[in-house]
Amino acid sequence: MARFLIEAAHDPESIACIRVADIFLQTGSHFLTHADWGCLDGNHKAWIIAEVDSKKEALSILPPAIRSQAKIVKLNHFTMEEIDLLHHQVSR
Repeated sequence: MARFLIEAAHDPESIACIRVADIFLQTGSHFLTHADWGCLDGNHKAWIIAEVDSKKEALSILPPAIRSQAKIVKLNHFTMEEIDLLHHQVSR
């Protein structure tokens, strides 16, 4: 399985924060009830990291009303060997 960062943006009005957080919490979904939020710092987004098989599956974690504003990013780690190889390929 791959790891994905799910970013769900919403409008900056307080009522929008309350509405989206309420939707997330009421689902009972482990992913949604453990989302991280930036609202109190002025960044009106929720973030979830999920291990699933595809971007489509990551998007399906979100309630349908939230999906249109979501961004899904496949995450990866780099080893020193991979970075060395990339440096070598770029310097050719």
